[in-house]
Amino acid sequence: MKKKNIWLLLAALIGTAYLIYIISHCVSTMFSSDSNESLAGGLASLMLAPHIGLVLIAVIFNWTGYLFKLNWAALTAAICYGVAMVVFMLYFMFVILEMIFCFIGYGQMKKAAKE
Repeated sequence: MKKKNIWLLLAALIGTAYLIYIISHCVSTMFSSDSNESLAGGLASLMLAPHIGLVLIAVIFNWTGYLFKLNWAALTAAICYGVAMVVFMLYFMFVILEMIFCFIGYGQMKKAAKE
């Protein structure tokens, strides 16, 4: 049995934690008791929607690549993290580690497949 890729596991765990955080933050600001804060939270969530969608897709591919040892899924996750970073540059620091870890994991999987 092959050893699982630790870099993909780290990226998946961090990505999942970030996804839970950003969704809970958006939902809590949208359903605030203050109407102005609720409106601002709704607009902010609308602006964040493409970023959240790309991170969700990246997390799904990340877990798929880790669990089933699919190098194309790891590469797709890394690319989706990169696109999510470009779509909403303000939150780049939350997805850059996942992107780097996915690229490292993809490289290790590719190298292990050649051996």
